Amino acid sequence: MPLNPVGRTEPRIRILLGSIIAMGPGKADLLDAIQQTGSISAAARRMNMSYRRAWLLVDTMNQSFREPLVTTAAGGKGGGGANVTEFGRDMLARYRKMETRAQLAIADEISEFGEFLVDSVDH
Repeated sequence: MPLNPVGRTEPRIRILLGSIIAMGPGKADLLDAIQQTGSISAAARRMNMSYRRAWLLVDTMNQSFREPLVTTAAGGKGGGGANVTEFGRDMLARYRKMETRAQLAIADEISEFGEFLVDSVDH
C-alpha cells in the first residue's frame, strides 16, 4: 500500500451534546459551503459527500441547538435552497474563534508532540 503524508498536526475541536457531535470541523465546513452555494446539494458536491450525509449533518446541527442553523426551501420547478441563519452564522463564527484560540493556546505543545510522529502513514 502507498504511503500517505500525515499532514499538518493540529487540534480538532468538537462540541459534544451527550454522544452527539453538535459542531465539529466537518459540520463547520458544511455550513461554510452552504453559505457559499445556497444549497445543501451543492455544498455536498463541493465537499465530496452524499446529499443524504449532508442532510443528516444539517439535521443533527438543527436539532442540537436552540434555534436552527440552516433553513431550507422545498425544491421543484423554481428550485429550492438552503440558508445559514443569522444564528447559524453566529454559532459558526463562535466555533471558528474557538478553533483559532485552541490552536494558538497549544501551538508549542502541538509542535513538540509532532516531533514524535512519523512522517507518513501506511493505509
